Amino acid sequence: MDEGRRTVMTAPVAAAPSTADACAGATPSAAGRVLRAEIAVVGAGPAGIAAASRAAEAGRDVVVLDASPRPGGQIWRHRRREELPAQARAWLERFDRSGARLIAGAQVVDAWRAAEFRLLAEVDGERLEVAADRVILATGARELFLPFPGWTLPNVFGVGGAQALVKSGASFAGKRVVVAGSGPLLLAVGATLASRGARVVVVAEQAGRGALARFGVALLGSPGRILQAARLRSQLGGARYAVGCWVTRADGDGVVREVTLTDGRRSWTEPCDVLCTGYGLVPNTELAEMLGCVVDGGRVRVDEWQRTSVAGVYCAGEPTGIAGVDAALAEGEIAGLHAAGKIVPAGDVRRLFAIRRREHRVARAMERAFAPRAELRDLPRDDTILCRCEDVTRGMVDPAWSFRQAKLYTRIGMGPCQARVCGPACEFLFGWRGQTTRAPTVPAAVGTIAGGPEDTAGVA
Repeated sequence: MDEGRRTVMTAPVAAAPSTADACAGATPSAAGRVLRAEIAVVGAGPAGIAAASRAAEAGRDVVVLDASPRPGGQIWRHRRREELPAQARAWLERFDRSGARLIAGAQVVDAWRAAEFRLLAEVDGERLEVAADRVILATGARELFLPFPGWTLPNVFGVGGAQALVKSGASFAGKRVVVAGSGPLLLAVGATLASRGARVVVVAEQAGRGALARFGVALLGSPGRILQAARLRSQLGGARYAVGCWVTRADGDGVVREVTLTDGRRSWTEPCDVLCTGYGLVPNTELAEMLGCVVDGGRVRVDEWQRTSVAGVYCAGEPTGIAGVDAALAEGEIAGLHAAGKIVPAGDVRRLFAIRRREHRVARAMERAFAPRAELRDLPRDDTILCRCEDVTRGMVDPAWSFRQAKLYTRIGMGPCQARVCGPACEFLFGWRGQTTRAPTVPAAVGTIAGGPEDTAGVA
């Protein structure tokens, strides 16, 4: 792509036009201008798509900001829409028709409230500021990585990262793959990799049989999920599904060559070319914190209408708790309808509230079943990297410190990822809490952070 050209798309999605096409009356050099809307939605995953669609259908002027080149989020990441399940295609088509505008490739790096809410984004290295009366945060989640010796070797991927690579066209064909960690995503990724020609050796689930049995009981009211799990298990081919089993180390000569697994009684090695590992998801709450929203237990606190503690700010999907795509869609619809200021039809209220209740009940059972076991805290050795950005090892920190002390003494958590990886890991390992959120939320150009708007451009 040529320098200075933006990847901005409007719904319906066609060829990527310039920012001028997204801003009525704007010039092609719209950097530094303020884009105005009644409702700004951050995130174009299922929750953001549902929220934007319902708000725009209610007649509101809606702008959606998303860092990816096309809508769908991580779960609906795609190159061609025909690759997606029917539910995803239906929602994306509805989003196209709604009139909501998508600004793709927009990474939001700051948020604050002045006379109205302001969102500062970077689009292709240029500054874009969005002013809105109301904001809906649908910022999704990221993977939880727990350190062990060798976890930073090349060809060690996050489980979700491996899935995203496959959806983006990467090939694992012929590669020996070990999938290890915790949660239903292990089965899904193992099945996906096997279907694309990978030689999946083992799927190692750290949760024990008792925990999985209790989770199965909780799913008795959701037979579709049980059938889906059975189907994914059958798609693993000859791969073994080992429960109560986890990775203790990875070894290799420049890239991963083998992993050591244990069930707590015995240990063994498995040769592999790729290790996919992860222990669930962590809600992305940074923008909510910047806007002053209350965050409890790592989740944004919301009421029955998905309103946060800050008037005018809504939150939907995984930032409020990891509960799956159906919960995200329901929460997005609720937030979009309420933010639009319309009376929500009683039928919508009953349907959406029931879905949300059901999905969160399952989510609570899933959280209990797949909680990381205590033995994982003992895996890092003194030379095991904790913070990849600043090369901080386990031996450089004292568990008796606070996270703030560790930052001052070692710079842990002060790199480009702003503790997104090491923060949750250290919370699990040492119980450290309270890592601060500051702008920019991700690395951004100095001009984006320091530059100011020249004038304003309204959104028709």
